[in-house]
Amino acid sequence: MMSIQASIQKIAILANPRAGGGSALKIADWLKSSLDLININNHIYSDYWPTFEQLNNYSDCWIIGGDGTINYFINKYPDCKLALALFDSGTGNDFAWKIYGNTGLAARFEQVMQGSPTPIDAGKINQKLYINCIGVGFDGEIIKSMSTIRFLGGKFGYLLAVILKIISFKEKPFFIQSDHHHFEGKFLLAFIVNSSRAGGGFYIAPNASIQDGYLDMILCEALPVWKRLIYLPIIKSGKHMHLPFVKQALGKAFTIQCQEEMPIQVDGELIYAKEVEVKVLEKQFNFRY
Repeated sequence: MMSIQASIQKIAILANPRAGGGSALKIADWLKSSLDLININNHIYSDYWPTFEQLNNYSDCWIIGGDGTINYFINKYPDCKLALALFDSGTGNDFAWKIYGNTGLAARFEQVMQGSPTPIDAGKINQKLYINCIGVGFDGEIIKSMSTIRFLGGKFGYLLAVILKIISFKEKPFFIQSDHHHFEGKFLLAFIVNSSRAGGGFYIAPNASIQDGYLDMILCEALPVWKRLIYLPIIKSGKHMHLPFVKQALGKAFTIQCQEEMPIQVDGELIYAKEVEVKVLEKQFNFRY
């Protein structure tokens, strides 16, 4: 631990003051106190975050928030090569789960302090970076219900929004092209993921790796409402990959086209586009874990 800890010289703690109903700031204070006890220089940024030049005065950057916060970070600092760590305090914490598991604050602190910087992949959709996943169509419609999700909490709110949309959603035709695959038709779900989980606990791509240099595409063909309800728990648990109406493909680049502008979920945030170009960014960021 000592040799790794010696490389942690000065830490920028970046907290999203709106994440977790203000809990991010409490976590930031706890981290600062813990670092002060072991004489590691650190500084908390909350209401404003440093410029890229200022950030490079640090050896490490610790980010406090959910999937939306880490998405904001990677788009604000797309070329950051510092050692990063993530302390979750948001509505959706799926990427933090991928690299750290279900650990509490004290255990996470120890994980980070003992972890070496490890390169991981990211994705890019048009000009926007993402680190966890994008979902086109149905998943985008879910994020339009974000007020319900935020109010009720990540897992329960997302599940309720999914159930309500299952009844009313109508699939639209997509044209999808990847390195070696071509898909055309109506799809209920269309995900291109870097990580495994979305929506606060839906195991969309249970076998996805954040270090393999590929993105995983998961498609679910059009289904009647009764089948959607039956297979929702199966998809949530990650046991859907063998189903005949689920398609999977690995790729480094994808194109998705729709006849009309579509809502797209990007790390829990919402964008709209009629056509998107998606590609992997290999070994784009370094995380201690």
